[in-house]
Amino acid sequence: MTEFRNFRIFTEGADAKKAALLFSDEIKARTGVSPILCESSSEADFLFQQTDSGNADSYEVFCSDSKITFRAKGIRGLIYAYAMFLRKIKKSENGITLIEDIGGKYSPDKRIRGHQVGYRTTPNTYDAWSYEDYRRYYLDMMYFGSNTVEHIPYEKGESRRNSLMKYDEEEFLIEASGMADEFDLDVSLWHPNNDGETVAQAAKRRGELYSKVPRINAIFPPGGDPGDFPADEFIERCKAISAAAKESHPNAEMWPSAQAPHSIPNWGNALIEELEKLPDEINGIIMGPNHAFPFDELRRKVPSKYPIRFYPDISHNVRCEYPVHFDRDDWHFALVSGLSRECTNPRPREYRHLHRLTRQYTCGSVTYSEGITDDVNKAVWADMEFFPRCDLRTTLLDYARLFFFGADAEKIADGILDLEMNWEGDPAENHGIDSTLELWEKLGKDYAFLNENWRYLQLLMRAKCDWVLRHRRLFELALIREAKIALDRYDIKAVHNILERDFDEEYKKQRNDITLLADKLFNLIGLQTDTTHYYADGWERGAILETMDNPITDRKWLLSILDKAEKMNDTFGVMRRAFERNKVESDEYYFSVAINGLKECGCTQVGEVYMDYDGDKPRNDEYPLPTGMFCTFDNFSFRSFIGGLTADCDYLLKVSFKDKRVDTITEHMIKVNGNVIYCGPRFGGEADKEYDELMLVPGFESVTYVIPHEFIQNGCIELEMSEPTLGVMFSEFRIIKAERLFS
Repeated sequence: MTEFRNFRIFTEGADAKKAALLFSDEIKARTGVSPILCESSSEADFLFQQTDSGNADSYEVFCSDSKITFRAKGIRGLIYAYAMFLRKIKKSENGITLIEDIGGKYSPDKRIRGHQVGYRTTPNTYDAWSYEDYRRYYLDMMYFGSNTVEHIPYEKGESRRNSLMKYDEEEFLIEASGMADEFDLDVSLWHPNNDGETVAQAAKRRGELYSKVPRINAIFPPGGDPGDFPADEFIERCKAISAAAKESHPNAEMWPSAQAPHSIPNWGNALIEELEKLPDEINGIIMGPNHAFPFDELRRKVPSKYPIRFYPDISHNVRCEYPVHFDRDDWHFALVSGLSRECTNPRPREYRHLHRLTRQYTCGSVTYSEGITDDVNKAVWADMEFFPRCDLRTTLLDYARLFFFGADAEKIADGILDLEMNWEGDPAENHGIDSTLELWEKLGKDYAFLNENWRYLQLLMRAKCDWVLRHRRLFELALIREAKIALDRYDIKAVHNILERDFDEEYKKQRNDITLLADKLFNLIGLQTDTTHYYADGWERGAILETMDNPITDRKWLLSILDKAEKMNDTFGVMRRAFERNKVESDEYYFSVAINGLKECGCTQVGEVYMDYDGDKPRNDEYPLPTGMFCTFDNFSFRSFIGGLTADCDYLLKVSFKDKRVDTITEHMIKVNGNVIYCGPRFGGEADKEYDELMLVPGFESVTYVIPHEFIQNGCIELEMSEPTLGVMFSEFRIIKAERLFS
């Protein structure tokens, strides 16, 4: 370990001097001392040297005695070099201490390493930023090896500027591109095709814009999401846009994505046919959400002439390409309901897993991002693109030393990993959530300066959110158990009073802290946690203040049923049915996608399953969901192995489907042990309006099918549901003996 008390700097070259000035700002921010530029290298503690050899992404660091030399071809490499120093220093009594020898030559594994930072209305943060905020974030991203920033012009040819935005979107694009060029950051443009424009009009409008943008290295038109053009026209547009871009940026590359429009069947194969013509105007292909093919299949099909750039979504938790626990789809419905799609979401272990699955197919990546809630993920992903065998905890320690300088890096790294572990299983069963909050709260007490650090505050807020959801769930589950006992005593008034019981003071304090932190984060960094006060673009866009109080147990649903039951003749009977909604006999079966999860199917589903969570969506208070319906399985097929039935008894299969009837669907099929029990229009079977009115909510309906006893093999069935056009969309099903269902 080497301690630095003096910060004398010598530079060789114009870019070296620019890098040294940036470095000086960082040292002053950490120590309060302004470094001195020396006239002689012999006097210096830090040397910045600009060389003629190497490439823009490589750098060298030399350590001798108490002198550090940073060497690179230009400003980009020199920023990477001094960033490595910043990543490995800690505060000491008289200055700063370098904790390990960082000497060596460094070159990245992937040539494209970046993040999308589009200035538009949808992000949870970026649209509130100034140019200086972006400048600061450019450097923060570069400190983990990013070499590309991706911006977004007008999405549909016109401004959608909101009240938070200080600049017009394309005015901003021009300035931000020039700022990126100062740091030698490549600029990519995500620029979708628009309906209503001819090929010539699209190329002309883009060419006029591109001529004003100081730096463009790549253009990324998505094939779909948005976009609805046949593959041949899509490629024709890409060629025309590429030609228009090259008039002002001769080296700008064209990277279309293989994201398939939902409205065009077989679009992916048509795209491959176009690529097999080997057009020179195309430089590579992008793999992104709504992809035409899985990664390995895409790489097999796309001609080897074209490298593949990855577009991983590191921002979203549900209703996305890589939801939480994407390899098993088991993020608990209580967490989904409260935290929704775009909360603060450090997922370092999971993204390491994704990186290992995908890196062999790519030349690099530019991640999809909608603000700062994925800030940890940005650092982790970029570091893996530079150092593919990097140790994950080492990356997090570097992150802590860089952005929480002076605090305990070990505890911060552990706290980030703990936040990811908070999302394992039912929060009611995860006592680690409590200790995670204790860790983050203690950091704020031990290091008071962290309470003005937006990175710390958003991680603290996430820890509090997890705690609130855990303790609300524990509290409400206990109420439901107590209310059931009161119902067994036929005391409806007690049932009502128990279910209406208020939270304790500790819960109210923690919940209020979330609101206070949200306000502070908006003022510090522009984080938008609701649509009313902080102008989030929508409830899904990080607006956790609008989802945190969503139901996460059956408490609210039971109260709604109680309101109905008290107006009926059989109040106790109705409430008994409600409390026992999911109960079946030992030789029957109940399955909920939300409650049971796909792991209990006994087999792996075929295809890329999409889970559509309903628990976090805004709902009419008159129709709260029962927890059994919080999640909808959405795939072309579903399969499950079920045992324990009575072999000599007919059964009824009752499925709760999302109500999306389409007249053209004719192959909705249900099979039991290979035997077809229904095939035809959606949904067939028998309706049960009385059951639906009480046990379901608008937008869903139940359908009942007969399972003849001769189809059951020694009490076992293999259940299959399929539909090749729209897919199977259901939330739950019951398999109940025929004579019991209507009793």
